[in-house]
Amino acid sequence: MALSSPPTFLPRYRSKAASRTAETTSIFGLSASSFAQTHFKLPLHSSLKPPRLSSLFIKPPQARQPKFTTNTIKSLFTGIVEEMGTVKQLGFDQDNSFTMKIQARTILEDVHLGDSISVNGTCLTVTEFDTDLSEFSVGLSPETLRKTSLGELENGSLVNLERALTPSTRMGGHFVQGHVDATGEIMDMTPEGDSLWVKVKTGRDLLKFIVPKGFIAVDGTSLTVVDVFDEEESFNFMLVAYTQQKIVIPLKKVGQKVNLEVDILGKYVERLLSSGFVDSIKSS
Repeated sequence: MALSSPPTFLPRYRSKAASRTAETTSIFGLSASSFAQTHFKLPLHSSLKPPRLSSLFIKPPQARQPKFTTNTIKSLFTGIVEEMGTVKQLGFDQDNSFTMKIQARTILEDVHLGDSISVNGTCLTVTEFDTDLSEFSVGLSPETLRKTSLGELENGSLVNLERALTPSTRMGGHFVQGHVDATGEIMDMTPEGDSLWVKVKTGRDLLKFIVPKGFIAVDGTSLTVVDVFDEEESFNFMLVAYTQQKIVIPLKKVGQKVNLEVDILGKYVERLLSSGFVDSIKSS
């Protein structure tokens, strides 16, 4: 059975420009008018122009992938002291900056300029090191001296040292940023067997973040709070014999200061509660 040719819908009148276009332009061997009649069955108006061949080969634009930005923490510690270093020099250097030079061994095994080192719980940057002399230097800003107890150190003082976490480091303590919140004063040190009870006094503003059985970093050492004494504005913790041999706290005396950093999670919770975040959820 023979197929009849498709009906044409060409208008009776075409302008000279449209006729000339239909005669001179072809697509895949067909004139524009034949292509339109055969494949689209639409009327070819005088304003209709054939598509460019280049447009048939243009790839459609790909959807853009959203870019996400994250704020990364530059350094993080666990509160597990790696070694005790010895202060070799402390004071202003020729550049009128306060510098501390510390003698150590473990810390220098893979040290680089710009590395973050926790010194008695304070995150400091390595500005110079000498592996032959087993020593490195860190700079202390005026704010660091005001906020911490590092200004009370002297030549020969021992300090707790810990390198920043790496992806392969075991998480033995808790998240410690090395950002000292305040200093506390040792109120009492009482032995019990081979362990040592230590009571520390601090302000109410910091005490609200300290809870029994919670974490706290004291001179960069991750410790568990035993009791909190609100009336005395103090808290206590116990050091076992092994820990006493590895950190500087037992070497201090009553009345001396220690650096304190409370658990970061407690500060986030307090911030959410004070901002009305919980109330907004209840009302929604």
